[in-house]
Amino acid sequence: MSATVHVSAPGTHWTVPDPRELALRIRLRAVRMVAPQGFGYLGQALSSAEQVAAVFAAARPGVDRLVCSPGHYVIGPFAAAAELGLLDDEAVTGYGQNGSPVEAIGTERSPVMDYTCGSLGQGLSAALGFALSDRLRGSDARIFTMVSDGELEEGQVWEAALFAAHHRLGRLVVLLDANNSQVDGPVDSITTLEPIAAKWSAFGWHAQDLDGHDMDALSSALAAASADTGRPSVLVCRTSTVHGLDCLPPDADGHFIKLPPELATAAEKELTGKLEALRA
Repeated sequence: MSATVHVSAPGTHWTVPDPRELALRIRLRAVRMVAPQGFGYLGQALSSAEQVAAVFAAARPGVDRLVCSPGHYVIGPFAAAAELGLLDDEAVTGYGQNGSPVEAIGTERSPVMDYTCGSLGQGLSAALGFALSDRLRGSDARIFTMVSDGELEEGQVWEAALFAAHHRLGRLVVLLDANNSQVDGPVDSITTLEPIAAKWSAFGWHAQDLDGHDMDALSSALAAASADTGRPSVLVCRTSTVHGLDCLPPDADGHFIKLPPELATAAEKELTGKLEALRA
């Protein structure tokens, strides 16, 4: 498809027979997207691959919405869209290149997501706007919203959380990628955020704390969120920016991973092998 499609656009279609396989394919595709530059936001794809796969497995094509608040996380949805036929290979090959709509850091013009933003902390506000407008229009669309733990340092996130709980926006589901990584270092060395789930719960949200790389846990948590229609839901997903790629060096900076040719080759070989083993 063209590089302007959005998941909620009428007529959009995809299927996810196996979310675990899709998570592996997201990682492999992300490696291939980053490899030409030799560096990039691969760590965000590694930490969020299961979340993205679980959302595409749960979302209704052409109905439900996807919001990506941290703009550099778009690599995950872009990779998933390429694997599911929503973006063609030519578009994805241009990832991060000048003039490409498949940006390294998403904008309001990005394909696939219904909304993304480069400035951190703003996506939840847009998501609750979708949720409120959909309610007023009589739509039962769910709004799956990707948020990072570093974004919780932004006051706008908590203002949006208060608003969403007050208006009981039960179709709003936040997947909070708690990978303890941001550009300045580990999040917990910059700001104490814990207890994250308890804070959202105190704000009036249905909060679940889980292993963000456990597909069964993610699927169950999304089902529980869907069943609790009286309040918004947040999944605090504990993850790692190097998960699923054993060949990365111990000192790999998960926020912005360097991927020289020999490491890219090793990463592709490792993930291809894991895919073949899964399919065996």
